[in-house]
Amino acid sequence: MTRAFQSLFLIFAMFALSGQRDAILVPEVSQNDVKVRQGFVGTELLLFGAILDPAGRRAGAKYDIVVVLKGPAEPIRMREKERFVGMWVNAASSDFRSAPSFFAVAASRPVSEIVDEKTAAIYELGTDFIQLSPSGQIDPEKQRRFAEGLVDQRERLGLYNEDMRGVRVSEQVLYQARIALPSNVTTGKYTAETFAISQGRVIASAVADVNVRKTGVGRFVELSSQDWSLTYGLVAVMLSIGMGWVAGRLFSMI
Repeated sequence: MTRAFQSLFLIFAMFALSGQRDAILVPEVSQNDVKVRQGFVGTELLLFGAILDPAGRRAGAKYDIVVVLKGPAEPIRMREKERFVGMWVNAASSDFRSAPSFFAVAASRPVSEIVDEKTAAIYELGTDFIQLSPSGQIDPEKQRRFAEGLVDQRERLGLYNEDMRGVRVSEQVLYQARIALPSNVTTGKYTAETFAISQGRVIASAVADVNVRKTGVGRFVELSSQDWSLTYGLVAVMLSIGMGWVAGRLFSMI
């Protein structure tokens, strides 16, 4: 935390001397490197920083703050289930090219009170405005239904969430927000983008990166499956056969 506050102090000093007219936004994250070990139960990220207005005054009473944390994008196929002859079967489907694996928004007050829907959509300031990039030809109504289904599914898994009172602004200059990462997060590079908004317009934005990576046995297994896929597959099959044989022998002895 000491390094972060030193950075904030240096920015304040540079700002006061430069006479710069644009607002300055300085984001920091409590953990830039999240290690996922065996038994990982999740963690909480503290996203904080400061903003000054063009005159160098404290800007907390004048600006709203919205923080968006996004995980690596991934392609996904959503399917609908239909009941057929007493069974649930796959029906229509829709593909999305770049659905974020994790998406969280925290704001100083409800986004609907800060910006209009067009601005919210441009900057993805909420789960209703995630840019999922659907592929193929699909009816707009069906596309909306599939998108809502994807968001609902990931909300129930704790991977998508909103907290419209989740940003605290103190001293009219410093802000902070806490966002929980669940145990089932995808590893990779996460981006924490902070927006300073005034009178319905985004005045300043800045990005901080968070690296979520596996360590220990989990990391070894992940690298093995990628670098030695054939060997990894053969070992997995042999282990499955061996465990099945042992289980069969044990049951035969009962």
